[in-house]
Amino acid sequence: MRSPLFAVLSGALASLLFAGTAAAGTPAFPPVLTSNKVYKSGAMELKECQEQPIQRDDLDGARVYLEFVLDCLNDSWSRQLAKAKIPFSKPKFGVVSKAGQSVGKCGKFPAGAQALYCPPERKMTVLLDPAILSEPTELFLMEVVAHEYGHHIQELTGMIDVVDRRKGKSKARIYDEARRIELQAECFSGAFIGSVWQSLGRRDFDFKYILKVAQAGFDDGIHGKPANIAYWLKRGFDAESPNACNTFSAPKARVS
Repeated sequence: MRSPLFAVLSGALASLLFAGTAAAGTPAFPPVLTSNKVYKSGAMELKECQEQPIQRDDLDGARVYLEFVLDCLNDSWSRQLAKAKIPFSKPKFGVVSKAGQSVGKCGKFPAGAQALYCPPERKMTVLLDPAILSEPTELFLMEVVAHEYGHHIQELTGMIDVVDRRKGKSKARIYDEARRIELQAECFSGAFIGSVWQSLGRRDFDFKYILKVAQAGFDDGIHGKPANIAYWLKRGFDAESPNACNTFSAPKARVS
């Protein structure tokens, strides 16, 4: 059995889910969410990313693999934000081997998650547990770190800051925003992977397989229905651009 590889939590969003207050109606989303400059930045320019060899059950090897992918993500997204005239900074990065370990200002790594992004520290942390280390040559490691990097882009573009403001928001609104943020990060992940796909030398099956796993997942109310997770991942992959990832203007059926 696989661990829930798509159960990826943002530290900021996790704190929102139980802190909402009642509010009448659902106001429109602000421009920073619906018309962010990153949506107009065009196709991702980086077309090559070399994956490092990795062996099964090798935690250090998986960490090195992720660091090389992170270099590609930094290169790719720094170019993208430069086109949008948005200041760029690299995220911090770390790994843990089990849930419950400290991840700094965001407390302890939550059970049931494969990775998280901590906005106060602008830090990504990936859980390298036996489940994911048992199949390191599949695309999951790249997809997971690219998803968390999507949260970093949301932080740099001001989106997480807006979503984190919980005053006056109903519980339904908080969940809706959480799903849109998570599905957008999935789309950003797909856009990066799609842009470098030809350089990876992988089979089409590899990407189709993570789509299949996403579709076979479960709905936790935060990340969106499995079909929608797969939809946004593929949408970004096909477009190779964050232009396709405006979940805040998407109909509710696509972000439920």
